Amino acid sequence: MVVVAKLKAVKGKEKEMEKALLDIIPKVREEEGTLVYTLHQDQNDPCVFLFYEKYKDVDALVAHSSTPHFKALFGTIKPLLEANPEIVMYNELAGI
Repeated sequence: MVVVAKLKAVKGKEKEMEKALLDIIPKVREEEGTLVYTLHQDQNDPCVFLFYEKYKDVDALVAHSSTPHFKALFGTIKPLLEANPEIVMYNELAGI
């Protein structure tokens, strides 16, 4: 199970957004079913952030979404967001 989440910060709030997003990563590393959780920033628009997430299964994704640190993150970043996050889920077919 792969999730791609795109978030856009309000102009001028990108550093605050970056800090909030970076702060959750050590906590997510402790989640048993989270296999990959990488944060990226758009090279042309520093307000745009993208998470590439890979989970063992749907239950692991649900567990991640239910953690106190995940819920707290959205409380923190909600006023920093220009729009609702774009979230797309994929089934992995092949890879290296």
